[in-house]
Amino acid sequence: MSDAMLSLNNVSAHYGKIQALHNVNLHIRQGEIVTLIGANGAGKTTILGTLCGEPRASQGSITFDGKDITDWQTARIMREAIAIVPEGRRVFARMTVEENLAMGGFFAERQQYQQRIRRVYELFPRLYERRVQRAGTMSGGEQQMLAIGRALMSQPRLLLLDEPSLGLAPIIIQQIFDTIEQLRQEGMTIFLVEQNANQALKLADRGYVLENGHVVLEDSGAALLANEAVRSAYLGG
Repeated sequence: MSDAMLSLNNVSAHYGKIQALHNVNLHIRQGEIVTLIGANGAGKTTILGTLCGEPRASQGSITFDGKDITDWQTARIMREAIAIVPEGRRVFARMTVEENLAMGGFFAERQQYQQRIRRVYELFPRLYERRVQRAGTMSGGEQQMLAIGRALMSQPRLLLLDEPSLGLAPIIIQQIFDTIEQLRQEGMTIFLVEQNANQALKLADRGYVLENGHVVLEDSGAALLANEAVRSAYLGG
């Protein structure tokens, strides 16, 4: 796909002798929300890991903005306007909210940093209210907000989200998905890996279904929501 911001072209990946991804083709255009759904163990997190350089693709190529990043180190990839919110949030528990955000904006100049942190606090007023609180004492939902805010501090053009709704209460999940939609409206490109297939596909421009490391379906979010096989497997019929 020539107009794609991010492309995986026939990508395979291994953990030792175990093949986790099989000839994956996946493309994301600028400004899209693209969702990847699949059962636990299907390889969803492995795709995100491969995009970030760990594990490395054992076959195929990955391009971002026309650059081949297949063999780049993780640190270089993260400096290329890509940010990830990992599964499990992984905030720095002993640091305050503001210190966590500062880690995300480490490379920003002072004026940029101030602009970015104001924007994060606008998106998540609760983080401003708790800016001097240690992250480890916050609720799961607040920590997820912090993890997203920390990623946004690097001002990415592509945001990777790994299971952002996992373990959260329904009201918090809706707040998180509302924020994702707001980011899309502002022009951010988002790759959403999510076990909450119903919510994710409602939000998505396009989606992919992954089974045992193989992409088995690709369509618009609306079409996948209406697909009987998808409904049976991932949406409870």
